[in-house]
Amino acid sequence: MRKPPVLHSDDEAVSVGRVFGTPLMIKGVTWFPLTLCIVWGIMVRIAGNTRPDRSLGERMHLATLTMPVVLGSEWGHNLAHAAAANWVGKQMDAIRITWGMPLCVYHDINDASVTPRQHILRAMGGPLFSFTLLLSSIAVQRLSPKDSLTREIADVSAVTNAFLSTVSLLPIPGIDGGPILKWSLVERGCTVQKADRVIRKVDGGLGVALSLLSGAAINKGRRLLGLLSAMLAVLSFGVAFGWIREQD
Repeated sequence: MRKPPVLHSDDEAVSVGRVFGTPLMIKGVTWFPLTLCIVWGIMVRIAGNTRPDRSLGERMHLATLTMPVVLGSEWGHNLAHAAAANWVGKQMDAIRITWGMPLCVYHDINDASVTPRQHILRAMGGPLFSFTLLLSSIAVQRLSPKDSLTREIADVSAVTNAFLSTVSLLPIPGIDGGPILKWSLVERGCTVQKADRVIRKVDGGLGVALSLLSGAAINKGRRLLGLLSAMLAVLSFGVAFGWIREQD
């Protein structure tokens, strides 16, 4: 299958504002912040798992504080892409708000008017933002008492941004690392078509590595890491075998 576009240039979407020169778009009822509700519920459960002695009210209170940290980090990651795109003078076509979360939209991922260096810089915006937040979170962790509320929030921020700043750099199309590798190859003289072929080969090896990681994680009882690795492995194999494509 092909990766479905999140927004066509002729879609009947509505602009609700602009950020860093990029329009914020909504379409139909998909603006509803369903993701916020889901993540809040997950954070309630995590608060209970980490401290079973917490009352339901305490878990809900902590979740109300940590949910914005998790989703705010994702929003910041995507807005940093928009800021980088604006900085290089090649704005994204749109940011679509879907179930309360942002999706970066490029109608033509191989836009010839955008140089390879500009493609790379646009893709680097998000990981750099997440890495900066990771360092800030680690600093707050070290300065906060172990059992304090500030420490717990900093812990969530550190985990979230460690995830965003590492997984986002995997060389998978649709994830920041894919465009960074692709346009680095083009900048060194490869054609776009050859760079895409290289990405497919790389993703084949990545799929194998992620599958091994998934098996090892599940074997050690780390089911969340195992599930995530398995999902990324499937995505990598989908790219490698041509089932998933960025654009025709």
